[in-house]
Amino acid sequence: MRFGLVILPQYEWPGAGRRWRQAEELGFDHAWTYDHLSWRGLAGERWHATVPTLTAAATVTERIRLGTFVASPNFRHPVPFAKDVATLDQVAGGRLILGLGSGGTGFDAHVLGQPEISRAERFDRFREFTEALDALLRFERGSGEGISYWGDHFSAVRARMVGDPAQEPRMPFLMAADGPRAMRLAARYGSGWVTTGGDVDADAAWWPRIGELMTRMEDACAAEERDPAGFDTVLSLDSEARYSMASVAAFEDAVGRARELGFSDVVAHRPREHGLYAGSEAVLEEIGARLPALR
Repeated sequence: MRFGLVILPQYEWPGAGRRWRQAEELGFDHAWTYDHLSWRGLAGERWHATVPTLTAAATVTERIRLGTFVASPNFRHPVPFAKDVATLDQVAGGRLILGLGSGGTGFDAHVLGQPEISRAERFDRFREFTEALDALLRFERGSGEGISYWGDHFSAVRARMVGDPAQEPRMPFLMAADGPRAMRLAARYGSGWVTTGGDVDADAAWWPRIGELMTRMEDACAAEERDPAGFDTVLSLDSEARYSMASVAAFEDAVGRARELGFSDVVAHRPREHGLYAGSEAVLEEIGARLPALR
């Protein structure tokens, strides 16, 4: 099993750099930050931009993979975003994982004056976003007239990616999905799938829900003729009501349950000083010391 850590983009540099370096030093396999303009109850707090944060993190680390958890079309257009993440992957030496999702219905969905859209429209927008990013990031310099894309939500006219991701043909996509169409999309374009389990907080209901979603994702892979052996399955362990790093015992219990369900990776949030995901640095360090045994 592999282990990831979410570091919320709230800290001033160089204090933030220490947190990213520590994730690598403790042995985590990947580290992430949210791709939001602000987030829920933390909307009044400091919240730095995602791509510059990950670029800075790339310069102070060497091994750990870095990623968006997750980027969405709520406020992103695939043409400039593809340029941003291709450059980021170059700076990181090919360590970027691009987490993608359909986008929530909160602040990010309306801050630019967007009209409210239905669940079906959000999926269609996500599909277009993914298709366009895939085409743009695979673009070979000097090949023809560039990429033109005409969709209901995004368009591009002879877009050129002058500059390439370090990974070929592009960086892996880790795709957030709970519904059947989004899971099929994840199986088609993703190197893996990530889930939070949806809006279910009580453990007695949440873990069975996670098992059901895993079965559905396996079915989606089969429908897309995708070999599950090469497809990562990632579980985000935390919610506002449940925090896996509240104690070492809580983390080990969650890891054991995720392993039983067949997940290849788990992701937890780095302890914050107060409020949401409040926890202890000592717990984080002890978990880091136990990661080799937990693999």
